[in-house]
Amino acid sequence: MTLPQVCVCYLTRETNGGGTQVLLGRKKKGLGLGNIVGLGGKLEPGETAVDAAVREIEEESGLTVAASALTALGVLTYLFPHREAWSQESSVFVCSDWSGTPRESNELNPVWFDVAALPLDEMWDDARHWLPGVLAGVPVRETFTFGADLATVVSRG
Repeated sequence: MTLPQVCVCYLTRETNGGGTQVLLGRKKKGLGLGNIVGLGGKLEPGETAVDAAVREIEEESGLTVAASALTALGVLTYLFPHREAWSQESSVFVCSDWSGTPRESNELNPVWFDVAALPLDEMWDDARHWLPGVLAGVPVRETFTFGADLATVVSRG
């Protein structure tokens, strides 16, 4: 079975105090409504994950990113046995080189969060298992299976 392909990109910036921030946003519609998520979405026909990430970042935040500035850090597989249509495979990118000022879109309202204080309790349940590592440059390849509540990870591997 070929899963729908999606992408997610975590834009980062250094703070004056020497810390790092990541751009996230609360989802305003669709899958994950109400959750805080990274920028990204579905690949369009014929589009690569990199092309989709560049397009989605612009659509969701107004920021401009060059494809060459994206660092691929892995693939996450999400399985929803209780709602098969939600199952998907996500390419994960990080990027610290972008231009523009984040603006709200119909998808989400982008907000900078300190990497040291990620809002994991407001994100998809799987994020706590891999997002801190990815933001530290650690590649990820993992499968997460969600339970009947469509929110809780019941197995990973």
